[in-house]
Amino acid sequence: TIVRVQGVIQEPKAKEGQVRGTSIHDVEVHIHEMHVEAQPNEPLPFTVHEAEVTKAEADQEGDTRHRVSDRARQSNRIIDLRTTTSQAIFKVQSGICQMFRHHLDSLGFIEIHTPKMQGVASESGASVFKLDYFGRPAFLAQSPQLGKQMAIAADMRRVMEIGPVFRAENSNTHRHLTEFTGLDLEMAIETHYHELLRVLDSTFKAIFEYIYTKYRPEVEVVKRQFPSDDLVWLDETPIIPFAEAIRMLNESGYRDENGNMLDENEDMGTKDEIALGAVIKEKLKTDYYILDKFPTSARPFYAMADPERPEVTNSFDIFVRGQEILSGGQRIHDAPTLIAKMQSMKMKPETMEEYMSGFEWGAPPHGGGGIGLERILMLMLKLGDIRHASMFARDPRSLPYKPPVKELRHPEASTMQPPWAGRDRAAAGIEFQPLEKLIANYGDASNTSWLEPKFEIWRDENTGAAIGFVPHQGFAITVGDPLCHTSQYAKAVGGYLRYVKKERHLKPLWLLCGSAAEETLANKFDWRTFSVAAEQRVDPNNNPAALDKEVERKCRHAEKEGVKIHDIPIGEPVSQEMKEKVDKRVQDWLHNRKGKQVHLTDVHPWQDMPHRQYHYATTKEGEICCLVILAQISPDHGWQVKFALDFPGAPSGAIELLVLHSLKAIALTGATTATFGGGASNTFRVGHNLKGTRVKVLTKAYHAIANELKLTNKSEFREKLGATEDPIYVCYPPHGLGPSGVRAILSFFEDEDDGGKV
Repeated sequence: TIVRVQGVIQEPKAKEGQVRGTSIHDVEVHIHEMHVEAQPNEPLPFTVHEAEVTKAEADQEGDTRHRVSDRARQSNRIIDLRTTTSQAIFKVQSGICQMFRHHLDSLGFIEIHTPKMQGVASESGASVFKLDYFGRPAFLAQSPQLGKQMAIAADMRRVMEIGPVFRAENSNTHRHLTEFTGLDLEMAIETHYHELLRVLDSTFKAIFEYIYTKYRPEVEVVKRQFPSDDLVWLDETPIIPFAEAIRMLNESGYRDENGNMLDENEDMGTKDEIALGAVIKEKLKTDYYILDKFPTSARPFYAMADPERPEVTNSFDIFVRGQEILSGGQRIHDAPTLIAKMQSMKMKPETMEEYMSGFEWGAPPHGGGGIGLERILMLMLKLGDIRHASMFARDPRSLPYKPPVKELRHPEASTMQPPWAGRDRAAAGIEFQPLEKLIANYGDASNTSWLEPKFEIWRDENTGAAIGFVPHQGFAITVGDPLCHTSQYAKAVGGYLRYVKKERHLKPLWLLCGSAAEETLANKFDWRTFSVAAEQRVDPNNNPAALDKEVERKCRHAEKEGVKIHDIPIGEPVSQEMKEKVDKRVQDWLHNRKGKQVHLTDVHPWQDMPHRQYHYATTKEGEICCLVILAQISPDHGWQVKFALDFPGAPSGAIELLVLHSLKAIALTGATTATFGGGASNTFRVGHNLKGTRVKVLTKAYHAIANELKLTNKSEFREKLGATEDPIYVCYPPHGLGPSGVRAILSFFEDEDDGGKV
């Protein structure tokens, strides 16, 4: 909640001592008025106070607080930006831009603004975002390079720009973004390109000095969350030729991933740069240095070659803490030389007519460079991940695909357009959408268990979204995905969690949910996730089991034994006589089961019949020997093999024959996917926000439980029938899965000779 407070600043009372819960310790506010300006109408995934917890605090023995994960921070960025750490980071970012402008302005630079849509890629065609520009191809600018050089050709002499840069590089690393802010400059050269280098060097040092002086309080705030030492730089910055730097690294004993020394004529990788940074820090005692004279092979087409050594260029990189923060140098300004260079790189000068005109009409010797704002901020403050330095980070995972709203089996039971859309549901006297129809619209296999009496169903008042849970030993055991469109998961989950915690006083655990729900819980709510089970899916139109020799042999045997198959399609009534015959055989099957059982669902053959299809097999004597019940679930998931019961005395191969026949039957209706439901996996898969000792403990515990209960037996049978695994997850909040939680889950699933479960 955002509040406005008015009061009088005063010294804390002597007996109370310093104020500890704030960044200012020696004064307090005696409040006279307090007004609520804004309050949340949706539950917060975490509070600002929780986001302020540092790693050191979370690691303290006996401290029950946890540190909010980076993933959760990025998924709930507005809340994270309210923290003192984020506020300090972006004040420092603002200071960097201020000093960049101020220092270059004092050196006679003009601030310009170049277009971000271009008709040609300036550097590498593989790393540009392509646009449809009124039916013509265009690209988002990878840098303001072309515009800066054209400004120099226009006799502006010294120009600078702060603006967006776009790189379509699929690099999911701690130091890459697909959109970032560039601090760029370009200048005419009088006698030597080191004039440019000196301008850049003085700019960096001005920024460093300014930040560590004016923004010292903010730097110290950031250090609480991201511990670091101040950046170290020398009065005279080391300028090291590239080849010499490679020799220094090789002489230190460093080798590449193949065990080879680095080549002086090839560019370095990130690991190489970091290793070199460590060598230079040890030898020269600085975090800030410059590498000069990069090889021609490591530079773009416009880089000027050294006139005396054409294998190297008049270009350089500037490094902070072993990582590159600027690439710059002298440009080719002579049109014939530039055209020849472009042609040698298979580029077409005629596609860059506007750019080339400046050189054909005469351009002075010039050079420039570009600084990544987020990268220099990350390295100065040692944030560890560049996403912390970007207000709303864009990387290859950003802007996730939002699945379309497919045609539903029951459009009248949509959660996107609920029956009461635009009205108050309760006031209008409109009932929630029937659960059975929601399962057919949005459900997967686990959702069909919600029809059991033990399940309670929470409903979202606005959309009608449903979430099923069982109160069990102080926990809300939640099973399966929310029944709504995936775009509504976050709000539905938030409302449900608030309900079970605040109104029911239960600790939530979530079982058998799919990847979309798992990502919501991990990203939006900072839950820990892992998988020990999977939906066992099969394509009924292309089932490899039909070609399996062992399965084929069993089916032939059943046919020779006189087994016959009978169908009751969806929507066709089942006679009372047939129900009684099936019920009797189900009882035979239940009484024949022994030992400890692991289950989710009771055997109710006649539950939700409008969405069920029945197939059964009889012996040559006419007795029912096998039963398959198919449940219609969401269009995305098709059908569930809800029950596949092999009754006592059934001929060998009868159940295989019936299951394959049932899958063929739904294939004829146009179904493209079906699931046998959840089954135990052989392996423990880590999801999100889990690492270290916790993973080892959980892995060991799972294998022990799986072996004791023979959890994978059912999965192995399904695999013989062509099923493949689609992981489903166990999810729990921080500190939410202790021994009592594990016991609750196990007892929720198992019974001794319970005589009514499958």
